[in-house]
Amino acid sequence: MAVNYSAKEEADGHPSGGVGVPGGGAVGGGSGGGAVKTRKPDNTAFKQQRLPAWQPILTAGTVLPAFFIIGLIFIPIGIGIFVTSNNIREYEIDYTGTEPSSPCNKCLNVSWDSTPPCTCTINFTLEHSFESNVFMYYGLSNFYQNHRRYVKSRDDSQLNGDNSSLLNPSKECEPYRTNEDKPIAPCGAIANSMFNDTLELYRIDNDTRTPITLIKKGIAWWTDKNVKFRNPTGDGNNLTALFQGTTKPVNWPKPVYMLDSEPDNNGFINEDFIVWMRTAALPTFRKLYRLIERKNNLQPTLQAGNYSLDIAYNYPVHSFDGRKRMILSTISWMGGKNPFLGIAYITVGSICFFLGVVLLIIHHKYGNRNTSADIPN
Repeated sequence: MAVNYSAKEEADGHPSGGVGVPGGGAVGGGSGGGAVKTRKPDNTAFKQQRLPAWQPILTAGTVLPAFFIIGLIFIPIGIGIFVTSNNIREYEIDYTGTEPSSPCNKCLNVSWDSTPPCTCTINFTLEHSFESNVFMYYGLSNFYQNHRRYVKSRDDSQLNGDNSSLLNPSKECEPYRTNEDKPIAPCGAIANSMFNDTLELYRIDNDTRTPITLIKKGIAWWTDKNVKFRNPTGDGNNLTALFQGTTKPVNWPKPVYMLDSEPDNNGFINEDFIVWMRTAALPTFRKLYRLIERKNNLQPTLQAGNYSLDIAYNYPVHSFDGRKRMILSTISWMGGKNPFLGIAYITVGSICFFLGVVLLIIHHKYGNRNTSADIPN
């Protein structure tokens, strides 16, 4: 490889006609005063750009099969996912109460501290049975849990059971850091706006209302329940003493140590609270509220028939044009009902297959053309 030395290198000590060597010296015409640095790269495959390289050549013989293979793979996968999603049973009830005919219209302008809470009952009919385990969700619309200030308004050290943070919450919780000169536990806007409607489900059979067992445990992520959220250290059987010196969030009707009567689901490790603290990415979202387990393999979890939903309407949404709903849903191996993924696979596969057909026609019609120019005599 030819090496060109600049005028600066000549001035730095390279004599005219000298040949640089990888060791750093110069051969020929040198004064022998010592090793002279050189800018010549080392004689390695990487620095001399001699590494092997592979560059695919796109031809009709490689591109056309690729389009057809992608189409033939993606379309069946998309159909399978789409059919699986459609087989998931789902029933949704909007109980915001904005319609005058809604049973919950009387509760539309409820406030956080309404005493006693406003209650309403919505009757509905399930046309099809829910065979497997049923998941009950609550859904909110036009609620921006992804707002930057809202997402930051929490103290993870306090939620992890740190005693010093319990009495001295982070300034990120402002303006829900203290109340009446007492630290708020849990502090922040996320905890302060926790969803607190109570939903109860009944089956109606011959005018007899039979309550459906709703399981409140097992709805939070295991890592949240056992790692991220911990009660303050101390006597775990006396949460009142552990949270002494703190006060409840402004909008809460009761303190955090009274969220549940069971010690392993109370305080910061209450699963309803943990689920709410995992903020949603979009303004319309749903969060898991309860589980309905299948008890008898010979009978569906929820039989087709008449049901009623009793609601303790505590959570105001009308002020920001929000909406509330209850969702009953089964799941499959791919999760809940979501046709988007199947539609996306079918769309991509169809486009690739269509492009393959178009390119095949173009290649068949113009591929054998002689592209060499005729040279006139």
